[in-house]
Amino acid sequence: MKRIALALLSTLALATVAHAAEYNQVQADKSRIAFSYQQMGVSMDGSFKNFSSQLRFDPAAPEAAAAAIEVELASIDTGSDEGDEEAAAKTWFNTKDFPQARFESTAVKALGGNRYEVAGKLTIKGTTRDVVVPATFAQQGDAGVFDGSLTIKRGDFSVGEGAWKAFDIVANDVEIKFHITATAR
Repeated sequence: MKRIALALLSTLALATVAHAAEYNQVQADKSRIAFSYQQMGVSMDGSFKNFSSQLRFDPAAPEAAAAAIEVELASIDTGSDEGDEEAAAKTWFNTKDFPQARFESTAVKALGGNRYEVAGKLTIKGTTRDVVVPATFAQQGDAGVFDGSLTIKRGDFSVGEGAWKAFDIVANDVEIKFHITATAR
């Protein structure tokens, strides 16, 4: 009986290892980084067309996970060419001097139920702040899908200077949303 139990436990352990996967190949065409904010009390949405990312996530060992995302700020899509040009200007993202925003994880904490807190450093316009990003993970076929959002204060990163520094026209809160799809290599 002990041999049967030991054989069964060994088989289960091997089956678990066989199904464990480290998601590390981001599928850019199935991923998205978007944002929303309030302008004169009206909800506005946009996204970034170009970003690159490195990811290493094993659901069996989430504390060993790592992620880095670089967003090309000039790839902003506000829904209008005029809005895109304004966002790239010196008073907003100043993409000439600061072409990229970057997030780099420093720790991942499992919360249960496929929910996680990802601590890291967010850099925009040369300013770096510590942030904690709530995220979820779901396995969909051969892919792992990560979804989450985080609200930042645009004033903390000097996004919106000069006449735009006040928050009466464009709100200080900006919600950043992401949907990242990755496969195991």
